[in-house]
Amino acid sequence: MSKTMPKSTRDEKYRWIKPILDKEISIKHLASVSPFSERTIKYWLARYRELGMIGLDNKSTRPKSQPKETPIRIKERIIEMRKENKLCAQKLWYKLKKENVDINVRTIGKIIKSERLVRKYRIRKLQYKYIKPSMAPGDLVEIDIKYVPSLIRGKRYYQYTAIDCATRWRYLEIYENGDNESTLKFLAKLINIATFRIRAIKTDNGSCFTNRYVGYLKSADPINPRLHPLDLECQRLNMIHYLIDPGKPAQNGRVERSHRTDQEMFYDRNEFRTVLGLKKKIRQWNFYYNNLEHCALDGLTPNEALTRVQYVCT
Repeated sequence: MSKTMPKSTRDEKYRWIKPILDKEISIKHLASVSPFSERTIKYWLARYRELGMIGLDNKSTRPKSQPKETPIRIKERIIEMRKENKLCAQKLWYKLKKENVDINVRTIGKIIKSERLVRKYRIRKLQYKYIKPSMAPGDLVEIDIKYVPSLIRGKRYYQYTAIDCATRWRYLEIYENGDNESTLKFLAKLINIATFRIRAIKTDNGSCFTNRYVGYLKSADPINPRLHPLDLECQRLNMIHYLIDPGKPAQNGRVERSHRTDQEMFYDRNEFRTVLGLKKKIRQWNFYYNNLEHCALDGLTPNEALTRVQYVCT
């Protein structure tokens, strides 16, 4: 037997099995005096006789398959739903749960990330902890206006949006103008269609909602300025009208976030040739949105949350 030290694990293995190959010792006798088991020695002998010295190289111990790996059918379903609706991992988990698919939400996120279907952010957003007071439907409804992105036959149209802060239930309407008259019409339709009493609304400081930062300064009597028609209507309906601070759209965050959803999931996927077609599709989209699972509602849809709250109250 050579007295030189082996240079690799291959040489070390060959050094142990060489006496058996030369028929100088039996396998059982070698197993009794070596730190290796009889089964390991037999495995080395078989590999050497089959492949030679290459067979003694260490093989990867990485498993060829993962017994807990997500089935390919579920992966394809997640990718299909992501491409179709562009929903986040949490909302996809809600939908898969309704289809009786048991999978962790973090697994869904990893599958989306591995397929490069995630949204790219420029910077990491700071996380703030907000105190969320418990509200009932109608305690506060955020209202805002969004421009319809594309012109229809050369004319600009406006989307009025109202969203209930408690249930995320939403109502949309399309108007030709974003003026005081359209605002009052929208408020009247909102009150008629809502199944709950609206106690307060919150808007930005646009001229269609208030004249506090424009009309007050130009009033002939600054102490008793002329009120905006929306303020007068809210007084008549015994409804509180809140205004956000100038330049702080985050204070109207729920309706602003819903406008981003409108842009990504509705306007970017549809084209409109007539205003009638736009109004028809906006009603369908509003129905879909009110039946879409929301992370803020722990997987409930706005209609389900509204029905649950009304059932508890009764």
